[in-house]
Amino acid sequence: MSDPLVRGVDVDSETRCAHYQTERDVVAFKFACCECYYPCYRCHAETADHDAVPWPRDRFDEPSVLCGVCETELAVPEYLEADYRCPSCGAAFNPGCSTHADRYFETTGAAE
Repeated sequence: MSDPLVRGVDVDSETRCAHYQTERDVVAFKFACCECYYPCYRCHAETADHDAVPWPRDRFDEPSVLCGVCETELAVPEYLEADYRCPSCGAAFNPGCSTHADRYFETTGAAE
């Protein structure tokens, strides 16, 4: 498997960055504006040349979350329903990411 490029500030091999460095900070999010993975919204703000656009609700079935441990790409529902663990390798994800979910995923405007 080829490594999906994860952009950001001081990103390590498991997607931890300068802003989030605990053992559970092993997830990266794809932003709709550039179709690129970043470990966090702060990395996007500091390194991208454009404003962040969260992943749109009508594309939740597409891979847009990356496990930094096993490199499995997850769709938003898979990630949200996985109880803060990678469904593929079992790596623990930081539950604190849920406090900024609106920065990563479109949370308003229910799909009709």
